[in-house]
Amino acid sequence: QRQLVESGGGLVQAGGSLRLSCGVPENIFNFNAIAWYRQAPGKQRELVADINVGGRTNYADSVAGRFTISRDNSINTVYLQMNNLKPEDTAVYYCNARLLSKTDYFAWGQGTQDTVSS
Repeated sequence: QRQLVESGGGLVQAGGSLRLSCGVPENIFNFNAIAWYRQAPGKQRELVADINVGGRTNYADSVAGRFTISRDNSINTVYLQMNNLKPEDTAVYYCNARLLSKTDYFAWGQGTQDTVSS
């Protein structure tokens, strides 16, 4: 079964940066949007940012101004640049594709763990 592949997580101190990558197993223009989500321990998965087929981006209030979502169409990869990280950004980060009303077109992958120390 095809899955997205998330990578780039790690351990970083508060104020540091990480860049996540999401490899999409088919043409990203097949979808309405590609989104990054995160799930912290004991919490529900939440939307962090998304980028639609036209390139318009959307961010959760908690990350706006610190995170940037972008894409490389030639290799079907979506990135999440995370700057000025805070301990509350610690979570497992996932990506997925959105098509019409279905927000999780692919089966959820293992995600990538990001840990921000204070």
